[in-house]
Amino acid sequence: MPGPLRTFDVAVIGAGPAGLLAAGRAAMLGASVLLLEKMEKPARKLRITGKGRCNITNMRPLEEQLKEIHPEPRFLRQAFGAFFNHDLIALLAENGVETKAERGDRVFPASDRAWDVAEALVAWARRQGVEIVSRARVDSLVIEHGVFTGILVTRPASGAGQRVAARCGIVATGGLSYPATGSTGDGLRFAEAAGHRIEPLHPSLVAVHTAPAFAAAQGLDLRNVQLTLWVDGRKLASEFGEAGFTDKGLDGPIVLKLSRRIVACKAAGRKVELTLDLKPALEVQTLEARLLRTCAERPGGTCRDLLRSLLPPQLVELFAARLGLDPAGPAVKLAGPGRRKLIGLLKELRFEVTGHGGWEEAIVTAGGVSLKDLDPRTMASRKVGNLYFAGETVDLDGNTGGYNLQIACSTGWLAGESAARKVAMGGNPGACQE
Repeated sequence: MPGPLRTFDVAVIGAGPAGLLAAGRAAMLGASVLLLEKMEKPARKLRITGKGRCNITNMRPLEEQLKEIHPEPRFLRQAFGAFFNHDLIALLAENGVETKAERGDRVFPASDRAWDVAEALVAWARRQGVEIVSRARVDSLVIEHGVFTGILVTRPASGAGQRVAARCGIVATGGLSYPATGSTGDGLRFAEAAGHRIEPLHPSLVAVHTAPAFAAAQGLDLRNVQLTLWVDGRKLASEFGEAGFTDKGLDGPIVLKLSRRIVACKAAGRKVELTLDLKPALEVQTLEARLLRTCAERPGGTCRDLLRSLLPPQLVELFAARLGLDPAGPAVKLAGPGRRKLIGLLKELRFEVTGHGGWEEAIVTAGGVSLKDLDPRTMASRKVGNLYFAGETVDLDGNTGGYNLQIACSTGWLAGESAARKVAMGGNPGACQE
């Protein structure tokens, strides 16, 4: 193996938001920084996040944000203390990206272009002096006597293997979600090979597959509905908001929010069901009175007319079939049992969860490098000296709403700051706590 080309203060693996923030912050503090990205362009996943709009962060206060994060939100107190939502918005503004707040305190670029956010962060990192190399595949970490000393990388031009020496290393390669963007678990393999525990990995923020699946209603989005999760017949959780139908089942914000638990319960072999309340603001008695009033006011109305007064057009025929109704039949002949069955479907449309989307559909990865093996004050490894982890590689994930990008940026910033300060102190690894 050829000798090292040169020695950097900090080598960062992965040029997503966590890696960019880590590299930029370390360079701001005077460190020489190499940022390696195996794809042809930095921040590939960031450029498509939020359906191309990029939910940058959330403006809810710290304590409320922590409630949206799994599995141990308190781990993030130091990272959020070092760099939080206002800091991220200010950084983007300083680099030409104006932002706007929308419903739920979610923050987006004013342009609605995730690409603008990615380009701004890349340009900012370069202005700090970060050397960014794309199409550079890191093969492994170099660890000597329990201390990180460099990386083995395949050079983009020649394809030859090369050792790059560095005083500190930061792994920010992401999880397994959206593998086409480069998130294929490289950092998890590096971490495991270095002796770190990897918590079980599951897709999170992902659509679910159900029986029945209302394929005819594909693309229909519902607002102000209530979705309840049942596991082995017991109510586990409930969410109010927006949901939608796909050709295979259900999607949308409240489905995504419950998906972490759904995936984990399915993996454990448990029976998982969902019930959808299409009229959560109306009690059963109120609904029945409304049905009777509608039939009385429109004595010549059909069952189809009645259903249209209650449902989006895409669900009318589906409900008629489930209820065994002739859509052209008179609504006034809908007897008591028929009305109660209709109300039952409106209040508790039941689905069995048969599966969920894979890594190519999941927005984030649940699981990763165990928090027990990391120091929350610095994002440093407790197993290997001078090594840090940040972003989705770590066992931290949030609900939909901008929380995951904030986790990536905050942990990246803290890791970069910690590595730069370690270099300034002489790079002494100190004691690695088991």
